[in-house]
Amino acid sequence: MTLSLEYFAPAIAVLGILWSLVFWRTVRAGGNGTPAMQKVADAILKGSNAFMKRQYRTIALLTVIVGAGITAVYGVAGGAEGWVKGYEVGGSFLLGATLSGLAGVISMLVATRANLKTADASANGLNAALTMALRSGAVSAIAVSALSLLGISGLYLLYRVGLGKSAESIPALIVGYGFGASFVALFAQLGGGIYTKAADVGADLVGKIEAGIPEDDPRNPAVIADLVGDNVGDCAGRGADLFESISAENIGAMILGVALFPVFGLKGILFPLVFCALGLIASIIGVYTVKIRKNSSPMKAMTRGFWITSFLAAIALFFSAKYMLSVPPGMFMDVAEGAAPAGTTGDSSLWFFFAGLVGILTSIAFVYITDYYTGKQHRPVQAIAKASTTGHATNIIEGTAIGMESTALSVLAVCSALFASYWFGSQTGLPHGGIYGTAVATMGMLSVVGYVLVMDMFGPITDNAGGIVEMSKAPENIRMITDELDACGNTTKALTKGYAVGSAALAAFLLFSAFLEQTHLTAVDLSKVTVFIGAFLGAMVVFFFASLAMRAVGRAAGVIVEEVRRQFREKKGIMEGHDEPDYAACVDIATRAALKEMILPGVVAVLAPVIVGLVFRAEAVAGLLMVGTITGVILACYFNNAGGAWDNAKKFIEGGAYGGKRSPAHQAAVTGDTVGDPFKDTAGPSLHVLIKLFSTLTLALATLFI
Repeated sequence: MTLSLEYFAPAIAVLGILWSLVFWRTVRAGGNGTPAMQKVADAILKGSNAFMKRQYRTIALLTVIVGAGITAVYGVAGGAEGWVKGYEVGGSFLLGATLSGLAGVISMLVATRANLKTADASANGLNAALTMALRSGAVSAIAVSALSLLGISGLYLLYRVGLGKSAESIPALIVGYGFGASFVALFAQLGGGIYTKAADVGADLVGKIEAGIPEDDPRNPAVIADLVGDNVGDCAGRGADLFESISAENIGAMILGVALFPVFGLKGILFPLVFCALGLIASIIGVYTVKIRKNSSPMKAMTRGFWITSFLAAIALFFSAKYMLSVPPGMFMDVAEGAAPAGTTGDSSLWFFFAGLVGILTSIAFVYITDYYTGKQHRPVQAIAKASTTGHATNIIEGTAIGMESTALSVLAVCSALFASYWFGSQTGLPHGGIYGTAVATMGMLSVVGYVLVMDMFGPITDNAGGIVEMSKAPENIRMITDELDACGNTTKALTKGYAVGSAALAAFLLFSAFLEQTHLTAVDLSKVTVFIGAFLGAMVVFFFASLAMRAVGRAAGVIVEEVRRQFREKKGIMEGHDEPDYAACVDIATRAALKEMILPGVVAVLAPVIVGLVFRAEAVAGLLMVGTITGVILACYFNNAGGAWDNAKKFIEGGAYGGKRSPAHQAAVTGDTVGDPFKDTAGPSLHVLIKLFSTLTLALATLFI
């Protein structure tokens, strides 16, 4: 039975990849639109491919250098056994990095073909366009989720069946996989985020404010670069981001499962993989339930799908916990002899089910918290819109205040989830039961990641489809459909960012606990000067990293602004529609700038915890992880929600409020939206990855810091 359990996750992962091909077959069967649509889509495809090839060449070189460095450091520090450990960690690092890169490539390839299919489907009505965009997003989401699960479970089987390792020793051998996934995700998210926001800011500053032309207007030389950015940032970057989330959280939970090996045996280690596989099935079913009912909206249909996915995940959690995490009360008295201790207050599976349910409810809570702070129908966004009537400065002040305010509910949600899941876990009476309860909660939040990624991919696909329709001068009725889907997509992108930061917070505590387990630390004493220094440096690195990411966008956007101004100045026929802008020039500028600017913040993120660990040792690293995580989560919440609120305040005014488009209030709102762009699409998402990179990197190198 245990052997069949070991094969369950990889089998479901393979079936998930095959099922993504079923979705892909549906997408490929769609139409290719008009020749004008095809021309625009082809330009987006070429620009995206060019960027991805250059970006991944750079990332591949960095990955090989780091992988070789990990192997060499372990070998030099540990002798013969060190070289074996180095090859294990370095090899799993390279596998995680390779699959993380593949996840980003799959996401981009699907998006750059689905945009045209969705634009064409819009001619057949709202339901047809929604189904096409959603199934397109499902191709990437299901493939990425399944690929991560297959990588971890495949590595487990390699060590367990191929090399004959004991089950409890394997999680420590595959920690490099999570670091590799985080490493590539960081550079993919950074590079893509810098590209997309540099192009977006450049297009908006000159196009909307100076020239007064609408969004996605074909006369704007930066419009193709802007549309390319949706794919390389929101699709490729987010695909790699959530791939590493799944990877890191599964490995962290498996490490904590080792601590309960005397109680649950193999089942405690495999529980994260089995439950993750069941969550993948729930996400696939959830996608099929999304259909627009009469007099309903796309957002309501997608929200209903999310609730169904969450409900199915809760059912899967109950039965998987019942089967894998069950210790009947009073059955054993002595844990030292391989059994549960006295003091168990009930069937442990029920308490762990409640802990996992906390995670699922936390994912729902973050969706609604983000919706409140970024939705046009709520007070925060409308307050920013009203502040725009008195000028640019008051818009920025109000948006900044709203972003800071939003961190309160987000932090309370994370703290409540950690406290409740720890309490439920501790009620089992098992040693390490409380910590394992937080791991189960993290897996509960992760169980809906497949559907969340579908929602996230839906956003840039519909955004691109709207741009294709606008630039190809398609009929107004088609544009109205893509506008409605684009508005829905903007909301789903904001919601998934909220989910991402929430899951990053829970995952960071899980991985922090795994780090303590690996380094044999039971507590972190901040009164020690070295630990305090490590903690202080952790907070500083988060801000310094965010600063580098924001400035990178500013510098790259400045170059694009000058290029767009030059073209408007030298080609007078562009504004009259007689001359075609040189789109390729802006695409090339954004590509070169993004690749150049992503290196420094990435290097800072990797070197900081390594230097602290080598100089001040493991407990100081724990301080860095603890304070860096707290600072990173709060700052990411601020960036995500402030940026999303500024964006939707602009859209609220464009809907007719406070004078509508081209009014003074609208110009102030455009400024706020422009400031918010690198907040929500560069610095914020990159911080999600940074938080987990700290943990996965230090886990992979933990033995060097002891």
